[in-house]
Amino acid sequence: MDTELVRRAQQGDREAYTRLAGMLTARFLGISHRILRDIDLAEDATQQSLVTIWQRLPQLRDPERFEAWAHRLLVRACYAESQRARRWAPGLTLTPANEPAAIDELGAVNDRDELERAFRRLSFNHRSVVVLRHYAHLSLEEVATTLDIPVGTAASRLHYALRELRSAVQADARPAHQRSIP
Repeated sequence: MDTELVRRAQQGDREAYTRLAGMLTARFLGISHRILRDIDLAEDATQQSLVTIWQRLPQLRDPERFEAWAHRLLVRACYAESQRARRWAPGLTLTPANEPAAIDELGAVNDRDELERAFRRLSFNHRSVVVLRHYAHLSLEEVATTLDIPVGTAASRLHYALRELRSAVQADARPAHQRSIP
């Protein structure tokens, strides 16, 4: 991120902030969508984080740390949206009825749906760590800084989240009659 652009935005330069927001929007929307699993909630969280960044930017002490600070505000906005919208939403995707699915694509769709079901089972904290680490490509240290947690906690959450994902995918892959056997 351009530190000079951040400094100009801190001083109230609307054009500089507009450029910053333009650089952040697509990435933030991708991160929030992966955390919240709902595009409408993700758009709201992204918008709220951008407003909060504008409002709090003058108080940012170190422009060099803008990205970690901005990601932290995004995750907090995601958390607020998830709390505000505690509702059941089916994870259905409509596909065009006129287009036959290729056999190879069907396996990929099944795999993606299986992973999606497993990912939805993760807690908000576990989803946040997985998304920041594997989608946003932040280092474990950056994830910890973003979430304002110790590096060990970030590593632990990532470990348990990936373990839960593996277990859920394996459980879904077993035939139904085997799932009910203790």
